[in-house]
Amino acid sequence: MKNRNYPIVTVTPKAEKSIRSGHPWVYDTEIISVFGDLVNGGLTDVLSAKGAYLGTGFLSQSSKIRVRILSSNANETFSSAFWERRLRYTIEYRRTVMGEDFSCCRLVFGEADGIPGLTVDRFSDILVTQVLSYGTDKIKDVIYSSLMKIMSEYGEEIHGIYERNDVAIRELEGLEQYKGWYEGIPHTDLTKTEITENGIRYTVDFENGQKTGFFLDQKYNRLAISKIAKGKKVLDCFTHTGSFALNAAMGGAQHVTAVDVSETAVAMARENAEKNNLADRMDFIAADVFNLLPELEKKGGKPYDFIILDPPAFTKSRKTINSAERGYKEINYRAMKLLPRGGYLATCSCSHFMRSDLFEKMLVSAAADAGVQLRQIEVRRQCCDHPILWNVPETDYLKFYIFQVV
Repeated sequence: MKNRNYPIVTVTPKAEKSIRSGHPWVYDTEIISVFGDLVNGGLTDVLSAKGAYLGTGFLSQSSKIRVRILSSNANETFSSAFWERRLRYTIEYRRTVMGEDFSCCRLVFGEADGIPGLTVDRFSDILVTQVLSYGTDKIKDVIYSSLMKIMSEYGEEIHGIYERNDVAIRELEGLEQYKGWYEGIPHTDLTKTEITENGIRYTVDFENGQKTGFFLDQKYNRLAISKIAKGKKVLDCFTHTGSFALNAAMGGAQHVTAVDVSETAVAMARENAEKNNLADRMDFIAADVFNLLPELEKKGGKPYDFIILDPPAFTKSRKTINSAERGYKEINYRAMKLLPRGGYLATCSCSHFMRSDLFEKMLVSAAADAGVQLRQIEVRRQCCDHPILWNVPETDYLKFYIFQVV
């Protein structure tokens, strides 16, 4: 082990056990003692209570996640070569698992790729980034430079990096909120681009759209519903920019109704339908799904034989799991009541805190109250460009189920 010149934090046995299992986070309450001058966003060594070296990571003085471990190799120098090597490994993974879909995918998924708090989504020739770690923010110039170098070597033309750092969680890191073009490399001036996913063309507004502008994690789940949508009358709830609805229509649905509470999202969904020549079999409604489903039930009849529920995360903390569960149960119960026997239901949760066992327990309860049974067709997760590390539960967040209601 080389001579160390980093400050040191000593952690509890509980933290040591977590780190040795591969989890990269050290919480503020797990630190026993500090030696040396800690620098916000700087590197610090993490030692066990008995003085054993556990790893080195970024320090964040404002966050409850006090250290984000980068490596347990005591000889690592964390030079620009380190970041280039890690990014090259990450991008090569996407080239392998995404194949022809490499032009539209998540290139970097934070801790799952060993780059804390960093999201990089690729929309054709534009990269959209979000940084939620103070340490990563400090060295983003190095990261972005390496990204551009690697993509160029692969013959992939990138015409700009757009930063979507307009999220409140950055303030917990002591970072300011903002969005705009990263000025370190040349860029276009347009803040909309076009992508193709599953053969469907979309306009992506990466300046004003939710998160980075488009939800890439459901890519192959959308393809799964398109395979059973043929001839069906489909209701797509929480449609956002219409992705599930468009996949259902492309799959041969008889008719698709797409619903979202946002007028802007509905307008974008309609535009995407027209772009793909699918508008003649689709209609679009700006409405609150929690109000719409009971209203449809009151009208009687069974107007849809396939309902898709893709809501936003109802909980972003353990404290609100109970209220989130009530919200999930309400929409699933209503959808089950609205479907005819033999109808189909696709339902999901994108909240890490709503664990699979809790979500499935909720579905069982909703089905019992609706007086139906669920015949499982498929259980899926997030797309493989959002890899799940089994020793880092926070990387496992998307649950997706397709049932027949009998």
